Amino acid sequence: MTDPLRELQEKIVLACRILAMEGLVKDILGHVSARIPDSNEMWIRCRSPEEEGLRYTNTDVIRRVDFDGKGPLLGENYQLPNEFAIHGEIYKSRLDVGCVIHAHPEAALICGIADLEFQPIFGAFNIPAMRLALQGIPVFARSFLMTRPEMVAPMIHIMGEKRVCLMRGHGITVIGETVEEATVRALNFDLLARMTLQVAQTGRKARAIDQEDIQELPDLGSTFNDLWVWRYYVKKLQDEDCR
Repeated sequence: MTDPLRELQEKIVLACRILAMEGLVKDILGHVSARIPDSNEMWIRCRSPEEEGLRYTNTDVIRRVDFDGKGPLLGENYQLPNEFAIHGEIYKSRLDVGCVIHAHPEAALICGIADLEFQPIFGAFNIPAMRLALQGIPVFARSFLMTRPEMVAPMIHIMGEKRVCLMRGHGITVIGETVEEATVRALNFDLLARMTLQVAQTGRKARAIDQEDIQELPDLGSTFNDLWVWRYYVKKLQDEDCR
């Protein structure tokens, strides 16, 4: 019989490794967590003395802690992320959130530094990414390390009901109801940022797609947009690990 808690822990491992494989996190920086159902606890990616980076995450470093960062063996064998408060404060304030990702994709970083605006410049090419642009990407203008709850509160306020926040000169925070949803959303935002940056580098201004075209774009559902895409990246990760 499958253990749901163990399965959730293993999904965080996969999310960390997928994000690293796709370049959204590098070396030891970045972290993923998931809310443990019916509790005030989470699984979160920590560091150990044998730290090798997110691409090589294993279940040992996915530790169970409460929203204030208290849990077994912390400080002895495992170290919480310095920005643990991002996860804990979001879970406290938003009951709809089941997964939090903090990452440092380079294209999004450059877009934030250059004040490039995210526009729906493509449509059917990637509908979820287009809708992120259409909904607007909130930008948190501070670049400090978020080590305390009071430092996270302004970002949560700016993020509002949105599910992606660009942290200027820092990185991104992405949330979702599930690990799969949040991971694919982070990948979609990275695509939007890369396209935005590449268009800007041409020196030309891309126009947003027509409202009439937007209205013709369907909602293909979470199975199509999240689950199947997640499975693709899991398989891609397995294939790369077998090389």
